[in-house]
Amino acid sequence: MIDGKAWDWETGQKKIPMSDWRGRFGWVEEPYVSLDGEKVAAIVNTGEEAFNVCVNGDTWERDFDKIWHLRFLPDGCLTALVSDLGEWTVAVDGSPWQNMFGYVWNPLYSRNNGHMAVAVQQDMRYCMALDGKAWNETYANITYFALSGCGTKTAGAVQVVDADSGEIHKFKQGTFSAALQGKAWDTTFVNVWNLTISPDGEHLAAEVRQSLYDYTIAVDGQTWDRVYTCVWEPVFHPTKHHVVAPVRKGGYWMLAQDGEILWDRPFVQLWHQMFSPDGDRIAAVVAPGYGRWTVAIDGLPWKQSFKDMVTDAVFSPNGKRVGALAKEDRSWYVVLDGVPWSNTFDMAWQPVFSPDGEHVAAKIEKNGKFAVALDDHLGPHICDAAWDPIFSPEGDKILLRFIEDNTYYRRVVPVGEFAR
Repeated sequence: MIDGKAWDWETGQKKIPMSDWRGRFGWVEEPYVSLDGEKVAAIVNTGEEAFNVCVNGDTWERDFDKIWHLRFLPDGCLTALVSDLGEWTVAVDGSPWQNMFGYVWNPLYSRNNGHMAVAVQQDMRYCMALDGKAWNETYANITYFALSGCGTKTAGAVQVVDADSGEIHKFKQGTFSAALQGKAWDTTFVNVWNLTISPDGEHLAAEVRQSLYDYTIAVDGQTWDRVYTCVWEPVFHPTKHHVVAPVRKGGYWMLAQDGEILWDRPFVQLWHQMFSPDGDRIAAVVAPGYGRWTVAIDGLPWKQSFKDMVTDAVFSPNGKRVGALAKEDRSWYVVLDGVPWSNTFDMAWQPVFSPDGEHVAAKIEKNGKFAVALDDHLGPHICDAAWDPIFSPEGDKILLRFIEDNTYYRRVVPVGEFAR
């Protein structure tokens, strides 16, 4: 959860004019806003093959050949992938990492601090780099990537056995493994997919394929005792050394823990499982029947289901409530504890709970404009662009970040006055 105790929570508004940006630069790309709402930034073209970043109207001290994937970190630092003289790295508030690489991609950000990782290619060898420092080990290939929640460990699915495209027998025997902080497991697999690092950063779990037909979960290189016809991404318990993952068995999906079936109720589909913050409850997106979607909590699905999809499920901070998005017949719904809001939208984003779980807000789109809805009430600020709302630590105020008429606004509104 975002710690905004040091932010400015005084009720009121701040604004930053952006109308002159397009006149000052060749073009201006999509804007991004810091979590505390104090900064708005965009990649700008400053000349032929020259790019910079404009932050609150001021540019970084130097240009780069190319800039992309601009993002703010939770600590307020502004990062981007940058190219300089044909080499790539990460720039943080305009200062590039000391190490340059042949290419970098797939940036990952820690949830609550300023750590950042990227995948790296150098001299046709692959690894990951965390805060500018690359692994000591490099590999012939790297695919799926992970950054621990604490932001201090990285992992990737790596090819540890060299094989060219014609050596099919090598691929069948297994050429891939998983590496935590650059050190690969001793075991190899036909494939290694989505990886998850434990909360303490010491353990690694991944989807693996042991043969052309047998799938299971591996933890620190050791596979579960059972194999399945398919598996989905594993998740670690937040406080205990347990791993849960959806597994396909007998034509249906069930949730397993450490290789044993945890939810014995079968579903047509089951994925995106998550623990409550205290680890006492588990929720997942499920399909109880073909073409119908909902959320199951501890194996029990909500009574109402939806035709097109259910996504972005999230627990409240106290673990007592679950919110999600649902789509049906081109309309998006915000769903709380199985009950959809009466308002429908052209698009909606993941629900945001207040710290006590009593209030729920969401960024929404309707008729080509954006706004924030709170507790099924559409806010009065209809705008050209908006970002997710954020509740104050006490839950009594809400931070709105939006752009209207080429001006960026940071507005703090009391929850009780939101819809007035």
